[in-house]
Amino acid sequence: MVREDALTRFAWLSIAAALTTFTLKAVAYLVTGSVGLLSDAFESTVNLVAAIVALLALRLAARPPDHNHQFGHGKVEYLSAGVEGGMIFAVALAIAVTAVPRLLEPRELEALGLGLAVSAVASAINLAVGLVLVRAGRRHHSLTLSADGQHLLADVWTTAGVFVGVIAAQATGWERLDPVVALLVAVNIMVTGVRLMRRSTAGLMDEALPEGEHAAIDGVLDGYRAQGVEFHALRTGEAGSWRIVTVHVLVPGAWSVQRGHDLVEQIEADLGRAVPGAAVFTHLEPVEDPVSWEDVELGPR
Repeated sequence: MVREDALTRFAWLSIAAALTTFTLKAVAYLVTGSVGLLSDAFESTVNLVAAIVALLALRLAARPPDHNHQFGHGKVEYLSAGVEGGMIFAVALAIAVTAVPRLLEPRELEALGLGLAVSAVASAINLAVGLVLVRAGRRHHSLTLSADGQHLLADVWTTAGVFVGVIAAQATGWERLDPVVALLVAVNIMVTGVRLMRRSTAGLMDEALPEGEHAAIDGVLDGYRAQGVEFHALRTGEAGSWRIVTVHVLVPGAWSVQRGHDLVEQIEADLGRAVPGAAVFTHLEPVEDPVSWEDVELGPR
């Protein structure tokens, strides 16, 4: 419950930031008439919807395992990231639809200084909240918070690009540069969407843990190998904030059940310390039995 409260506080922070930045960017567009700034405001609507989806996902992911979801609800975070990626595509399309007519019929920009100042304030808010969310996502192993934070940071770069384009359009008098920048923003948003959807798919497809965490696991197992214990069928995956590690432990068949049990308890504890948040499952086998060495594949036998 403590972890859920901590994560949902970050989600509420993201919602507040999205509401504030959308309002500021909408004002910047209304003041200037720039479709570049309008595209930036459109992206903030994604931030808002994504933050709301993140809040719902974090609450569901924090629920304990139940009869129908015996490995917990953590994978809903991947669905959340996938939904956010889909919304990003929709916003990119909306930006393009808005920018193309302005490309054909350019319009002079107005009150540029005030509009850019308002948008700069919004960008500063996104930068601060984005950094907070990314750090919290890493600390709590939450893909939802990390995705939300990375999206806000991408928004900062988008705003920077819009600034450059809008100022250049005003300085050169080439008014079509404003919608060109908006179209470039749309492409950038689509790239962000692809990345989020790829991460979502990887989690739903049970992709293995990153190399760094695998190295930590191998370090623990190598320490036991030096004591004569063997391992095989190591598999890893993740479900939201959970890290899942399964491994077969091979020991002399003459050992007592108690001795084998004590060993795997220690191994599970060491792996849990090496990979925080890991749910570790071990399977004890006699090292002398050939069947033990054949028992390495997943699937029905």
